Amino acid sequence: MPTLRRSPQLVLGAAVTAVLVAVPVSARAQAPADYTLRIDAAAAGPRIADSMYGIFYEDINRAADGGLYAELVQNRSFEYEPADNASYTGLTAWTPTGGTARVVDDEGRLNERNRRYLRLDLAGGAYGVTNAGYNSGIAVEKSEKYDFSVWARTTDPAGTRLTVSLADTAGVELARPLRVTVKGDKWVKYEGTVRARQDSASGRLAVTASGSGTVRLDMVSLFPRDTFKHRPNGLRKDLAQKIVELNPGFLRFPGGCVVNTGSHYGYEAPNYERRRSYQWKDTIGPVEQRATNANFWGYNQSYGLGYFEYFQFAEDIGAMPVPVVPALVTGCGQNQVTDDPDLLRRHIQDTLDLIEFANGPVTSTWGAKRAEMGHPRPFGLTHIEVGNEENLPDAFFERFVQFRDAINRRYPDITVISNSGPDDSGLTFDRAWQHNRQAGVAMVDEHYYNDPTWFLQNNDRYDTYDRNGPQVFLGEYASRDNRFFNSLAEAAFMTGLERNADIVKMASYAPLLANTDYVQWRPDMIWFDNHRSWGSANYETQKLFMNNVGDQVVPSQASGTPGLLEPITGAVGLSTWRTSAAYDDVTVTSADGDTLFTDDFSAGASRWTNIAGRGTWAVEDGAYVQQDTAAENTMVSAGDPAWRNYDLHVKATKRAGDEGFLVAFGVRDTGNFYWWNLGGWNNTRSAVERGTDGAKQSMIEDATRIETGRQYDLRVEVRGRKVTLYLDGQVWGSFTDDAVAEPFRQVVTRDRATGELIVKVVNAQATPARTEINLGDDVRVGPRARLTTLSGEPDAVNTTDAQPIRPVRSTLHGVGNEFTHTFPPYSITFMRLKARR
Repeated sequence: MPTLRRSPQLVLGAAVTAVLVAVPVSARAQAPADYTLRIDAAAAGPRIADSMYGIFYEDINRAADGGLYAELVQNRSFEYEPADNASYTGLTAWTPTGGTARVVDDEGRLNERNRRYLRLDLAGGAYGVTNAGYNSGIAVEKSEKYDFSVWARTTDPAGTRLTVSLADTAGVELARPLRVTVKGDKWVKYEGTVRARQDSASGRLAVTASGSGTVRLDMVSLFPRDTFKHRPNGLRKDLAQKIVELNPGFLRFPGGCVVNTGSHYGYEAPNYERRRSYQWKDTIGPVEQRATNANFWGYNQSYGLGYFEYFQFAEDIGAMPVPVVPALVTGCGQNQVTDDPDLLRRHIQDTLDLIEFANGPVTSTWGAKRAEMGHPRPFGLTHIEVGNEENLPDAFFERFVQFRDAINRRYPDITVISNSGPDDSGLTFDRAWQHNRQAGVAMVDEHYYNDPTWFLQNNDRYDTYDRNGPQVFLGEYASRDNRFFNSLAEAAFMTGLERNADIVKMASYAPLLANTDYVQWRPDMIWFDNHRSWGSANYETQKLFMNNVGDQVVPSQASGTPGLLEPITGAVGLSTWRTSAAYDDVTVTSADGDTLFTDDFSAGASRWTNIAGRGTWAVEDGAYVQQDTAAENTMVSAGDPAWRNYDLHVKATKRAGDEGFLVAFGVRDTGNFYWWNLGGWNNTRSAVERGTDGAKQSMIEDATRIETGRQYDLRVEVRGRKVTLYLDGQVWGSFTDDAVAEPFRQVVTRDRATGELIVKVVNAQATPARTEINLGDDVRVGPRARLTTLSGEPDAVNTTDAQPIRPVRSTLHGVGNEFTHTFPPYSITFMRLKARR
């Protein structure tokens, strides 16, 4: 197994150093501290796994080709096609330069799994193609070497000369041209090296053929010599280094939605399916023999970065590899079951073969393949995950147990990880957890992307999880933006993860990487273009936690922030989502029975405002009708934003479309409201969702569906923070939104290697947090503490030009068993202090 690294040192990413002085409790005047923090420094809580924090890598936002995979040529094997992206052709990213350049799929191909190639018919002139690379072009650095290669064949008995040149968009030559002579009409790989004469981020690689006859080209490649650890077919160094600096305990790969979407059949005759789930055998062996595939996120994936490279990268960075394999139930909105027993058996066998590829001796079939690729020593695989975010928990689990049982029979020491669907709660989540508990699953992967308020409210999420049930792997989470306030909310939540280290064994922020010109999802931890990269505020937060984990939780307790809750307050609203619906007889009454608002639309709809700016609203036959079945979130609003403690009554009829009704209350603006989503998610379920700054979180849900043409009587009763909902006179559900978005959170861990306590405090508010810190009388506390602090404006965002959120280190003097320290507003502070018995 690789050695897992846990650095005892603070992350010292900034050059700013300060000296601070703590205030002893006895020296303070009368005013009490805003907060208290009591640390039982002599006690011991749960041990923290070395794998507590890691990374989740998925090929999204061009994280592989055009990202971590260092290949500089886009569409190097001419395999792009509309199945990947409607705009693609075989010549995407290529420009012909004279003559006829055609992408051909015939018997002259390089091999059966690399099916297309470029054909140039020469007529005594010079013809070729030019590649634009990614982003603004091919990026090169002065004096660095770049390795060129191409597979080629020619019909010209005298041979065909290829001239390989590198220039910028203005025609300035970036390297001395390379000349190669292609001989013979069989595929041969030709190689050469160029050295850049100057820096450029807009390079173009031109390959020009001179002579007669026909020349065929495939796998046109340009690789920087200086890859991460100088590995051939390697990784982009700056991106890999940023990942190294996180000090991850594990690497979960390759997804994500790329794992379990598309067809589960292979890349084989007669169909050569181009939209497939991620099947690991497609991705190993010589790169020119690897299959191509359509990426779920809307582009092509070459599989140049494949399973061998993932395992090698995990080993290089000291992380535990955690591969994910498909379970023949698609997720990510596809929600289809493949019912083919033979195919299921093949995928189970493929998973057993994967374990042999990772761990088997060189005398085994797949261990020999690993050794052939250059790694005779086993990779030391201990965990494997089956499936990802399946919304069909029964069908998924029926297949999961077959995978698990087969793995346990052959490899009883491997931990097989299940999942609980794509959300933090709800019908799928509950059903999946029921299956996982009943079947004695070892570990369950939870995923959720929520607003910052949710993370501040749910620090105690895992406090009540069954310690005798499955362990938790939080495989994907984020708070929906890269502002510093988002990372503060995530940090506050992470203190709860550590406090529950006996049940939460692994956690990883997601996604990891995003190319600025190819974004399908945000937020993301690390951003980049073709020649620069930078860490987000979330990256700096993750790095601080991941490099200062500690070995064991130390019991601690902090006071809270008073007076954070107020009644649900706001106007009312009506909306639809890809649906035409009619609303009538809207009435709002106070808790005392006084009428606040009524509208039967007999006088039109002038009292309503289309705050969403979408949809087609009109009064028809005495009802207010939204007509557009394609528009999403068409909210109109009426009433007083100061309303609280009221009843909303409305009649609703679905006319046409995919879903049902959206009846809103507590409407403050377009991003902050509650709505009763009846017949949502393509009319598969219903829920009340809370919108916070545009992000929505389910509060309660069930399986209610809405019938077209039927009028429903809806009533929403709002009392303080409690909401009760009535459907046709019957209680549909009730909830109380009383979770406190506590801005002051903390956890304490012990670093045995240094003999230090690590006091981790998050202050996610505009007010400084003056805090009495008491470590008890059972330890001797050193007089100084080392601090690392992240602080800044809550809306601050790190960019390529400025990184306002960076760690600052300081030394705190006057520390003792009791002292006071003021934590800055909007800050994350890690305090390392000596405390010995």
